[in-house]
Amino acid sequence: MEPTPEQSPHHAYPDHWEADVVLRDGGTARIRPITTDDAERLVSFYEQVSDESKYYRFFAPYPRLSDRDVHRFTHHDYVDRVGLAVTIGGEFIGTVRYDRIDDTGRPASAPADEAEVAFLVQDAHQGRGVASALLEHIAAVARERGIRRFAAEVLPANNKMIKVFRDGGYTQRRSFEDGSVHLTLDLEPTEKSLAVQRGREQRAEARSVQRLLAPGSVAVIGTGRTPGGVGRTVLRNLLAAGYTGRTYAVNRAFDEGLATLDGVPAHRSLGEIDEQVDLAVIAVPAHRVPEAVADCGEHGVQGLVVLSAGYAERGAEGRELQRELVRQARSYGMRIIGPNAFGIINTAETVRLNASLAPESPARGRIGLFTQSGAIGIALLSGLHRRGAGLSSFISAGNRADVSGNDFLQYSFEDPDTDVALLYLESLGNPRKFTRLARRTAAVKPVVVVKGARHSGTNPPGHAVPVSRIPDTTVSALMRQAGVIRVDTVTEMVDAGLLLAGQPLPAGPRVAILGNSESLGLLTYDACLAEGLRPRPPIDLTTAASPQDFRDALAEALADGTCDAVIVTAIPWVGENGEAETGDGQVLAEALTKAVAGGSAKPVAVVHVEIGGLAEALAAASSTAAPRPRTVTPAAQPRAATTATTARATTGDTPTAQGAATAPAAPAAPEAATTFEATTGPGAATGPEATPRPGRIPAYPAAERAVRALAEAVKYAQWRRQAAVPGKIPEFLDDTIDEAGAAALIEAQLATAPDPRGRPLSHDEARELLGHYGIDVRPTLPAPDPEAAVAAAARLGYPVALKTTAPHLRHRADLGGVRLDVADEEALRRAYGELTDLLGKPAELLPVVQAMAPRGVDTVVRASIDAAAGAILSFGLAGAPSELLGDTAHRLVPATDRDAAELIRSIRAAPVLFGWRGSAPVDTAALEELLLRLSRLVDDHPEVVSVALEPVVVAPQGLTVLGASVRLAPPPARSDVGPRRLPNY
Repeated sequence: MEPTPEQSPHHAYPDHWEADVVLRDGGTARIRPITTDDAERLVSFYEQVSDESKYYRFFAPYPRLSDRDVHRFTHHDYVDRVGLAVTIGGEFIGTVRYDRIDDTGRPASAPADEAEVAFLVQDAHQGRGVASALLEHIAAVARERGIRRFAAEVLPANNKMIKVFRDGGYTQRRSFEDGSVHLTLDLEPTEKSLAVQRGREQRAEARSVQRLLAPGSVAVIGTGRTPGGVGRTVLRNLLAAGYTGRTYAVNRAFDEGLATLDGVPAHRSLGEIDEQVDLAVIAVPAHRVPEAVADCGEHGVQGLVVLSAGYAERGAEGRELQRELVRQARSYGMRIIGPNAFGIINTAETVRLNASLAPESPARGRIGLFTQSGAIGIALLSGLHRRGAGLSSFISAGNRADVSGNDFLQYSFEDPDTDVALLYLESLGNPRKFTRLARRTAAVKPVVVVKGARHSGTNPPGHAVPVSRIPDTTVSALMRQAGVIRVDTVTEMVDAGLLLAGQPLPAGPRVAILGNSESLGLLTYDACLAEGLRPRPPIDLTTAASPQDFRDALAEALADGTCDAVIVTAIPWVGENGEAETGDGQVLAEALTKAVAGGSAKPVAVVHVEIGGLAEALAAASSTAAPRPRTVTPAAQPRAATTATTARATTGDTPTAQGAATAPAAPAAPEAATTFEATTGPGAATGPEATPRPGRIPAYPAAERAVRALAEAVKYAQWRRQAAVPGKIPEFLDDTIDEAGAAALIEAQLATAPDPRGRPLSHDEARELLGHYGIDVRPTLPAPDPEAAVAAAARLGYPVALKTTAPHLRHRADLGGVRLDVADEEALRRAYGELTDLLGKPAELLPVVQAMAPRGVDTVVRASIDAAAGAILSFGLAGAPSELLGDTAHRLVPATDRDAAELIRSIRAAPVLFGWRGSAPVDTAALEELLLRLSRLVDDHPEVVSVALEPVVVAPQGLTVLGASVRLAPPPARSDVGPRRLPNY
């Protein structure tokens, strides 16, 4: 909204305060500043507030607002007087206002840092978290305007408002004065207030997805009058899945006399439906979607699945249509899946929702699946079905204009029907939030991610999000730090998901291998070594082994305390007549399920090669895992496999002349990994050492696939055990860090740099800044000529190093720009002459002299801020080989003591630091401390956008930082801090 002429141009309308928020019940609302144009809205709002709520607000009967009140509550300077409103459908449902006051409680201006605050929420919307959301936003506004405390007077009977203040997590003081409760809130965010905010965010966003996946009624808008077409296909799929709610077909082109279509009520508009509609599936052309959305909003629809195409995937014009679609839907309190979506599925017995273009609803299972691609969604649904795997929920978000992978993680975190979350992502709208949510979710259940568009450097069409400039290897490392299982292909994702959903987590990397083929056992053994596992020598049962032999060997391995997992390998066995036995698969499946029936806590996987009947036996048990002990609903049986088809809503209410567009069949997959049920065997665990429960043994057609899935489970289980005891930031850092001194230096340096891109610090400036955080950089002295070099060496003391600092030679000892251990003046003059003769004039080389450091291993420590991912700490060995091989490790900031220890041990060249080939181990404790200090610096001061310490020579005792470069810039905007708000893509 634009400011009116009555508002001071000095205090322009602050449009950055506008925000869409998710309320406690999952609906959305908009928060924005109140303007002079809101007089009628304010009066209408107040008329709908009960007398009791008015009394609580004004401490007296106050039936209506006077003209003076209306003027006062709609005229603000946005500094000392601020009012915010929560709107749905353009109308107010709640307001908050602050007025700056002095120590006596009278109106004041800055530098007064206290304000009186008051809230009012319509009774019909109380209990939805409106006041809590307003408190977060008005507190952020107040801090921006220099206000540090809120004061509020609340009647003792107004328990709801007292609870809002009490539960906000801010430091507060309370007293009882003159018949009212006087509250003072310190607005500085605390760990508790941040935890409260994120807890509310999680519950609200999870509820918003739950409302979409479990609606009480569904209307398909754009249902064709004849068979075929997108809308009619969705309606058919809803009915075929046995959806338990009410279903309606809506098409404005229906004949007035048409009462039903495919057995469900048919209507020309939502207004004709007498009952509440919770979810609308929109399958009309893009130019008619706004009309459909308005119809939904006016009739109280809670959420939308927009299948229609023609949005951001079509370019700039389509992107603006997409943004307007989101704005329109959110103005009515609705969330959107899509546009250009494939649909959603919920297999819960109480819902049985298939509001998608998938003709066959998957069987019930314990896997939740989110995908940003309809084509990948088709392939995954088809592949999971062939492998006998079931799903708990499925969302194909298309352009992901609103509901995203972050929302799905919020939902999966608390969904009791989901044991594993699988996500195919092509972009990360808010990477910092993603890693935070993924870390929390991974602490209780596995999160497996495939990231598409990894190397393009751009976002896929329709995904208007910040582009990360960090390499894909760095993204992978950061996901691993958050506990995410990052795999490269959708096949690997399903392989890992099958194992994680059906088997307990392994206690370690020791693997027992048994089977009736020595060659297949050796292939499995080699694959285990390649994946970093510790396999035992394979047990060859010989080709004469019977199913009973398999059962006995598996039972023995499960009882053996020297292994943590078992891989069974099997090939067809030959009968006495030289022909393959029939029924091998069924008999073997029964034998293995009996072996694990005792409830072992070890995972089991099967590698099989062309065993007749085995695929059928495995596919007979379709859902991935039995419910957790707290869940009593049994898994459903499978349906027959069908070919997945899809259609795009690019036409009208009726199908085109060719009928609905049909998606290409899913690409032919390799022989499917499948599962079979162990009636009393181990299942997915709620922790690394969880009590066993019934599960399903996954089977794979190749040893490499089974071993890779098991290796991911081993690494994830190790992360879970470590995450149970989080790392810490050592207290000794606080005693040697001058945060205030660093802040003053940064402020002074940025004040001299009008360029918003900031400025690099000189060597001495960088040394001073780093020194405030206990990082000592060895001084260097310029040597523009031989005489200056000799003087510098005399000042520093021999031996010294002579180095060039020209950009093209910096840190390139291989090019001859460094002379070490220069022992005296004669040697220094000779070295100086050699450098200038070989590489160029001193003015080009910019030589410097530096005191020699103790011998050790040369390393590089860096920290940088990526616009999308946030602050990143990096470590590697110095030199071209490490750079060429990409042997650098990364962690998100702030790093803990555990992060620092893992960082230096996670590079491939780490053995060099620990005594490789008889060399002396270096002081890794000092290196870890340096990493923690640098992490603390960039975390405390986001203006430090880049730091490179190169080289850092780590000796057996201590380390020396020989070079440092620092760049300062105004801190980039962060989307993961501040009050809750939905992103705008």
